[in-house]
Amino acid sequence: MKDGTTCSNRQHFFGGVEACLPTVLGYLSVGFAAGVVEHTAGLSMLEIGLLSMLVYAGAGQFVAAGLIIAGAPLYTIILTIFVINMRHFLLSAVLAPAFKQNTVWQNVGTGFLLTDETFGVAANEMTQNKGRINYYWMQGLNITAYLNWILANLLGGYFGQWIDDPAKYGLDFALATMFIGLLVLQIASQKNLKTDSFVILASVILTIVSTPYVATGLNVMVGAVGAACVGMAVEKWRSTSTS
Repeated sequence: MKDGTTCSNRQHFFGGVEACLPTVLGYLSVGFAAGVVEHTAGLSMLEIGLLSMLVYAGAGQFVAAGLIIAGAPLYTIILTIFVINMRHFLLSAVLAPAFKQNTVWQNVGTGFLLTDETFGVAANEMTQNKGRINYYWMQGLNITAYLNWILANLLGGYFGQWIDDPAKYGLDFALATMFIGLLVLQIASQKNLKTDSFVILASVILTIVSTPYVATGLNVMVGAVGAACVGMAVEKWRSTSTS
């Protein structure tokens, strides 16, 4: 029985690894770009490695590199990264019901390795699996993405010595392009394209409108929360009108 359970857990784990493969190339390109930008900011290979392991956030690392170049104090860098990554509270809240049966430390590990990309893959798995996500499947997904990200950052940091101006090659836009690609794939797998269109439009408008009035990073939170409310209202209206 124990051997059967171990085998099943292994299968789930490698299922998560397989599910992560579509994002691997995106992680390599974005992580490489982050490593180049971090090298341009004057970080050593050790510092780039530690940043990718401990911060593990594409947007946060790009912003950190820019603030370092600008000579910002350490507390400003930490606070800015925290504000930018506040969206992870929302991502974790969405997936939390799927992991109620796990221990606190298991969920801490899962939450630490959660990214926008792994969230997208996991949310799709959660939808297809009636609100459930296997713990070992999630670890396969998360660990594959994590190791891939660290490797990509180190490669970018190493080869960055021969790239003086990352923006010249569009590397500073790599993160945005990957998010756009993930958004397109997510929309393509959905049935209610009208609702998705309303949510996307609301998110863009709310983010742009709130930008002059809130701190950098909080505008994304405003757009995300506002768009979620719009999506919920549209879905409720659709269900009411059809009943």
